[in-house]
Amino acid sequence: MTALKWTGTGTGIAGAIWVALNITTSGWGFVLFAVSAISWAAAGWLMREPSLITLHSVFLVVNILGIYRWLIA
Repeated sequence: MTALKWTGTGTGIAGAIWVALNITTSGWGFVLFAVSAISWAAAGWLMREPSLITLHSVFLVVNILGIYRWLIA
């Protein structure tokens, strides 16, 4: 579980920096955010924390929208 938490933390920080740079490749920050959300939702599941699961499930949906808008559309 520690690996899930640190993966979620690291990819969340990296994604935030990438999006904040607002450069042509910033859309890839949403991919990192999605990995972070999946990692934290999984950690929440293992810790039996419904609020963490809910929060990061919603974040995952938002990140999928970001991926679509920045990288696909």
